Amino acid sequence: MRVVIQRVLNASVTIEDKTVASIDNGLLILLGIVAEDTQEDITWLTNKVANLRIFEDQNGVMNTSLLDIKGDAIVVSQFTLYASTKKGNRPSYIKAARPEVAIPLYKTFNTTLEAVLKKPIQTGVFGADMKVQLINSGPVTIIIDSKNRE
Repeated sequence: MRVVIQRVLNASVTIEDKTVASIDNGLLILLGIVAEDTQEDITWLTNKVANLRIFEDQNGVMNTSLLDIKGDAIVVSQFTLYASTKKGNRPSYIKAARPEVAIPLYKTFNTTLEAVLKKPIQTGVFGADMKVQLINSGPVTIIIDSKNRE
């Protein structure tokens, strides 16, 4: 499981001119899933995202987490995070999980993150053509992979 997290002042997801998700201060989380992902990946990654100290404290130092600031989150499924560009110029997405595997894992990731944050999160719509807007704060953008826990 792989995420790109962006600290945002605000973010929204629009589908066919209808806003389906909108937040202020918090994280926009782009989530990629592979078939090998498990509940262990979800548990580790949701805890990492919720507790990552990337928000500024009273001294202007990145020392507080999404959990600490009681910030909001939008999770958007993004199979292109597993694009392979090794051969040619057309990316291959063969590593990304098929929808029948990815959708249940995506839903479990979202409910697990809600449990960790103790509040509802917002989401895009799996497989939809989404327009994602954000104002990146910092900018702070971090990539985390549950299979490469550096």
